[in-house]
Amino acid sequence: MVDVIRERVCSTIEAAKLLGVGVRTIQLWMDSGALEGWKTPGGHRRVTLASIEKMLEKRGKLQAAPSRDGRLKVLVVEDSNHLLNLYRANLSSRGLPLEIITAGDGFEGLVKLGEHKPHLLITDLKMPGLDGFDMIRSLRADPHHAELEIVVVTGLPESEISKRGGLPPDVTVLGKPVPFDKLEQLIRNRFLKRRAIAA
Repeated sequence: MVDVIRERVCSTIEAAKLLGVGVRTIQLWMDSGALEGWKTPGGHRRVTLASIEKMLEKRGKLQAAPSRDGRLKVLVVEDSNHLLNLYRANLSSRGLPLEIITAGDGFEGLVKLGEHKPHLLITDLKMPGLDGFDMIRSLRADPHHAELEIVVVTGLPESEISKRGGLPPDVTVLGKPVPFDKLEQLIRNRFLKRRAIAA
């Protein structure tokens, strides 16, 4: 990943979730040097995201994953479980050829981007840990993700987005509540028509 991501850290609980192991395993991996990190003055461990990515690469999890049955892969990053369930249920009910992948924050979102290579990213901005602003900036700075289609769905007003440094001009911004009709139209116009022409 790019330099801004290499400076990011997460807790042992977050690391365990990303790597699919127990917290004790993360602690042992840190003690053995398999994962990089440190302890805070309060004794809490922090793991670098860069070392987690390296481990995932060694395990072969960052290989491009083909979409099942040629479906369009959509990654939704949102810290509300209620909204994630709503995305799954609503988008799945619209007759679109989608494979929906979800993540609960920016850290998990970046890992799933590497695992699944989605065609479209739909993300919130205000999230704990790595928020949507930092995740998007990191993606746009990485040549592997520079052309990824990104849609932001947020409750933040335009003035607040500007205060936080704004977003790249090619990012589509939609307001909450989630405008599923607009999302469906965007998917049909930008992806399904393009595929039909290519075919």
